[in-house]
Amino acid sequence: MTKTTFRMRFASVLTLFLALFILGTAAFGAQEALVQRSIFLAFVIAIAFLRFPLFAQSRLAPLGNIIDFVLAVIAIGSCLWVTVNTDEIMNTLPLAEEPEVFMTVVLVITLLELARRTIGLIFPILVVIGLVYAFFGQYIPGSLGHRGFDIYYITEVLLLSDIGIWGTLLGVASTIIAVFVLFGAFLLHSGGGATFMDLAIRISGRSVGGAAKISTIASGLFGMVSGSAVGNVATTGAFTIPLMKRLRYPSALAGAVEAVASTGGQLAPPIMGAAAFIMAEIIGTSYLSIAAAATLPALLFYFGVFATVHITAQQEQLGMVPEDQIPSWGSVITIQRLAPIVLSFGGLTYGILMGRSLPTSAFYGIVGAVVGMLVAMLLAPKQAPQEKPADSDLSFQEFSDLEDETKENAAAVLFTRLRSALDEGATGLIIVGVLLAGAQILVSLINTTGIGITLSSLIVSGGGDSLLLVSLIVAVICMILGMGIPTTAAYVLVAATLAPALVSAGLKPISAHMFVFYYATLSVITPPVCVGVFVAAGIAGEKWGRVAKRAVMLGAVTYVIPFLFILYPNMLNPGINAGYIEAAISGIIFVLAFAHLFGGAKITGRKYVDMALWVLISVLATIPSLITLGIAAVSMFITQRLAKRRAAALAL
Repeated sequence: MTKTTFRMRFASVLTLFLALFILGTAAFGAQEALVQRSIFLAFVIAIAFLRFPLFAQSRLAPLGNIIDFVLAVIAIGSCLWVTVNTDEIMNTLPLAEEPEVFMTVVLVITLLELARRTIGLIFPILVVIGLVYAFFGQYIPGSLGHRGFDIYYITEVLLLSDIGIWGTLLGVASTIIAVFVLFGAFLLHSGGGATFMDLAIRISGRSVGGAAKISTIASGLFGMVSGSAVGNVATTGAFTIPLMKRLRYPSALAGAVEAVASTGGQLAPPIMGAAAFIMAEIIGTSYLSIAAAATLPALLFYFGVFATVHITAQQEQLGMVPEDQIPSWGSVITIQRLAPIVLSFGGLTYGILMGRSLPTSAFYGIVGAVVGMLVAMLLAPKQAPQEKPADSDLSFQEFSDLEDETKENAAAVLFTRLRSALDEGATGLIIVGVLLAGAQILVSLINTTGIGITLSSLIVSGGGDSLLLVSLIVAVICMILGMGIPTTAAYVLVAATLAPALVSAGLKPISAHMFVFYYATLSVITPPVCVGVFVAAGIAGEKWGRVAKRAVMLGAVTYVIPFLFILYPNMLNPGINAGYIEAAISGIIFVLAFAHLFGGAKITGRKYVDMALWVLISVLATIPSLITLGIAAVSMFITQRLAKRRAAALAL
């Protein structure tokens, strides 16, 4: 057995134990806070070192193994020391001495190094800046300085309390987020992913711009449960981008559609890139209220992307999906295909309706996904094994079927799928665990030094009495801070430093947090550091700058939707009430006007006149007045009809 094989097999064993620990937590309840969090982080560190070795595939690999072993032993030992000494830490508030300082230093270095390997360099640099500021901020003159903290006090905050490394973010990661990551992995590997894709093809394949609409729908469905924009691009983009290119879509457009649609998955309930759970903890409200508030903005986002794609396809006369690649309703709407989705979401819903905790409800959903997987396997027709052609144009589901047909029996298929779900879920847990442990370090330093309050005061004073100006300043800073950082980390960072500024300026906490969350998320497609665009451009074989340009145009409406939270506060207050309905109508008109503007829809044939008309309608839709809203609605109806007639005439 090679070292690589042993490493991967050992990682798989630890993955299984981590998954069982999380599932046990969901089914029977979490351990005491510090115990739960320290055990979870110990597992995460161990698996991360095994799966992301230092100097892998190089001559320095032996040295990397030694460094990894030393760091892993000390870091895991530090986690388990906290597990054993939980009562003393929580009841006596011990003072830090040299051993505790040593453990803290190694644990922080380990988390930053693992973050570098799994996430990239930018996030660890931000944490290092936070540490440097904590140690040397007393030398900064003016309001940005602080009284100063020594290594012993920082150790007491980070290691010997529940507000440092073991704080709320790691607590949410080790319970709610962890089980929902597993839920998403089980749902996708139970056959739900294939069904999502075929549903998207069936719903939109025959319409104008069908391939791009498939990408929009499929990426939205995947993103709702996957929680990762970049992972979503890589998963669905591997199918949708080549499909669009085969139908002669420009490569830049193909990549842009996938990048934007996948980004939207971070904004859509139920998972929202794990931000829904963290937001609920920070604000002090329920997860369901966050998910409900996020529903209308997410629907507006996808409606805007869908409409922009449709209008762009009309203007550029893009092709539809060939009939032979569109599955029939009869092949998609079957008990076999729908069982995993219905039973998984049914289990989740049942738990919520019965008043169970979110982790327990997600556990029911996982059980439902496994049962649905068994139902699908029992109902699957028996077929002879085949080989998958290298250049096949088969559907997503047919690829999955071909893979399954090579298995010897149903037990082997079930084992393979469960193992794949656990492996994929564990990889997500590693990234989430490392990310939120590092983010918790940064947040605790922000709170300890008071820099968050200071920045909020400076922003509010800079914006004067104008809430819109304060919001504009915050939006720009959010996008800058979020560049190159995963969505969850970006949200945590801006929530700690910028959301308080909006609250101080008069916004409700949920509106402020949703506002900064949207702009932190948009960093995935905003140049120059737009990770989602980079991945999509690689699949499309196009220069990333061209993809980014089309992505910004396709997602343009999303850059403005958060301001509707300010103009129409009821947009985040769902229910049958006049304010919510008015906000929804305003949002629909606004999104349609933007879609026509950036889709290049023509009314008069004079470019700048047409653009001015679409901008005028969108501005009217944002004015909180029933009269202007009525004018915007009538104007939208008339101009849309004129644009349709011109598009039809040009198509002849």
